[in-house]
Amino acid sequence: MTSNSVAPARLAAVIAAERDRYAARNPSSRVAAEAAMRHMPGGVPLHWMKDWGLPFPLAVASASGAEITDADGHVLADFCLGDTGAMFGHAPPPVVAAIRAAAGRGLTAMLPSLDAGPVGDLLADIFALPFWQTTQTASDANRAVIRWARAITGRPKILVFEGCYHGQVDDVFVTTDDEGRTALRPGLVGQVTDLTRTAVCVPFNDIAAAEAALAAGDIALVLTEPALTNTAMVLPAQGYLEALAAACRRAGTLLAIDETHTISTARGGYAKAHDLAPDFLVVGKPIAGGLSAAVFGFTERIEAGMRAVDAARPSGYSGIGTTLSGNMLALAAMRATLEEVMTQAAYDHMLGLSAVLAEGLAAAISAHALPWTVTRLGARAEIVFSPVPLADGRAAARSIDHDLEGALHLFLLNRDVMVTPFHNMTLVSPATTRGHVDRLVAVFAEALDTLHA
Repeated sequence: MTSNSVAPARLAAVIAAERDRYAARNPSSRVAAEAAMRHMPGGVPLHWMKDWGLPFPLAVASASGAEITDADGHVLADFCLGDTGAMFGHAPPPVVAAIRAAAGRGLTAMLPSLDAGPVGDLLADIFALPFWQTTQTASDANRAVIRWARAITGRPKILVFEGCYHGQVDDVFVTTDDEGRTALRPGLVGQVTDLTRTAVCVPFNDIAAAEAALAAGDIALVLTEPALTNTAMVLPAQGYLEALAAACRRAGTLLAIDETHTISTARGGYAKAHDLAPDFLVVGKPIAGGLSAAVFGFTERIEAGMRAVDAARPSGYSGIGTTLSGNMLALAAMRATLEEVMTQAAYDHMLGLSAVLAEGLAAAISAHALPWTVTRLGARAEIVFSPVPLADGRAAARSIDHDLEGALHLFLLNRDVMVTPFHNMTLVSPATTRGHVDRLVAVFAEALDTLHA
C-alpha cells in the first residue's frame, strides 16, 4: 500500500484502463493532436498543455460558462477554468460584447483608450489602492514590481517563500535546500545566473525566518501569495500575514501581494478582505475575462517614489513594459469584467457553491477513511494528500503523489469532469451550477471506489 492507502498494483491497473478509455473516446482529439505535431512539439502551442498527463492532448471545440465541449462532442463540467484565467466563466457575455464592440474600433495603438479612466476608477474602488498600471501577464506585472521596489529602496534583493509561484520571473526561481539555505529550483531550463545572489527564500508561515532574513537590511521587496496555491494548497497561519506586513514596515522593505490565484477569495481579493494594506498588489489571469491582461496597483507613497526615480534617472528604456500592454481591446475587456462580471453577486454564488463542493469531497474522503483533507480558499478547493492541513511549501511538496493525482484526474476527465491538471485544485465560477458540483462529487466518489476495489 502507498502512503495514501492505494495499492500500487491497483493504481497502475486503474491508470492503464483509464488511458485506454481516454484513447477510445477521443479519436478526433487524436487526429487534431497529430496534425498539430507537424509543427508544434507535443501537438500543443504551449508546453504546459502537455501537463495533463494524457495519451494525447484533448482538443477544445468550444467553451462557454462552466463547460467545455471537446472535439468529440463531450461536454465537460470545467473546474479548471483555464487555471483561473476563466475564473468568471468561459466567454462571459458582457466581455464578449465588449470585445466585439471594441474590435471594430481598433485593437492596439500604444495610446490610452477612453476606457483608461473608468478602468482606473474601477480598480481603485474594488482593490483599495489608488494607482494602477497594466501589463499582459502577471509575470510581467511581478517583474515590474520587483524593478520598481529595487529602484525605490536602493536594495538589491527580494524575499520569496518556498513553494511560491509568481509566473515566469527569474528572480523567484529559488527554493531552500536540506540545510535551509536559498538554492536554485531544480529543473530550470537555460539558467546561467546565480539567483541566490539577489533572492532569498524562506519557509512560508515561519515569521522568525522571515524576520531574520529582513534583518540583513538588503531586501527591497517581499513578494508573496496570501496562500501558496501552485503546490498542494497551504493557507496562512492565523496572524502570519499581518506579522509579515509589520516586519516589512520595521525593516523598510516593501510588500507585494500576488493575487493571481487568491483573487478567488473575495471581491477585491484576499488583501482587501483581510486589511493587509500592501505596497503593491498584482492581479492577472481573470482580470479581463480570459483575455491576456494583468494589472499591478500601488500606494501613493510608491507612486511618489516612482516619480522620484524617474526624475533622477537618465532618459531611455526603463526595462519595464511591453508594447501591447494596456492595449485598447484588453482595456475594453477589463472594463466589462470589472463593471459587470466581477460582482459581489458573482462572488456570493461562487463562495457558497465552493463550500458545498468542499463538503462533498470531504464526505467522500471520510467515507473511505482516507488520510486526506480538503483545503478551501474562497471559490477554490483542493484535495490534499495529508491528514492535516499543510504548514509550508516543503510539507506540500512531500504530500504530492503524482501517479495518484494523475489517476484521479484522468478518471474524472473520462466521465466529463475536468479539474486543474497540476494538482487537485477545483475552482467554481459564477456559471457553475449545483448539478456540476454534484457530478464532480459523485464521480470523485466513484473514483475512490474504483481505486480501493
